[in-house]
Amino acid sequence: MAISYLHTMVRVLDLDKSIAFYKLLGLEETRRYENEGGRFTLVFMAPPGQPECPVELTYNWDGDTGLPSDSRHFGHLAYEVDDIYETCAHLQANGVTINRPPRDGRMAFVRSPDNISIELLQKGGAQPPKEPWASMPSVGHW
Repeated sequence: MAISYLHTMVRVLDLDKSIAFYKLLGLEETRRYENEGGRFTLVFMAPPGQPECPVELTYNWDGDTGLPSDSRHFGHLAYEVDDIYETCAHLQANGVTINRPPRDGRMAFVRSPDNISIELLQKGGAQPPKEPWASMPSVGHW
């Protein structure tokens, strides 16, 4: 029996805010589907050159009272980055809280506008510890 990865779906409350966040991570919109009858929009976003690895942002036009206030039960999305420090600095400069700083030069966590936990992993081996990250405390949970 063969199996193929298709996508990960997360529900979002503010489509524009969520798209902007995932663009900060470097993802690109690969396709969009709007369903007037079902009153929802699906936006697929993926890393450049990896359209087969999208996250599907599902936006319900009439709101989504079932959307949890804390998405920890979901787990997390994980993305590999070329430079963990540069990525975190870019996100922080654009107003994103670094919940778990890359103190070890290898791993960080942030949250999307819809409270989805995003793990960022350094490509290859860990970088040497570097300030301000090495002594930065964690914020909230991830």
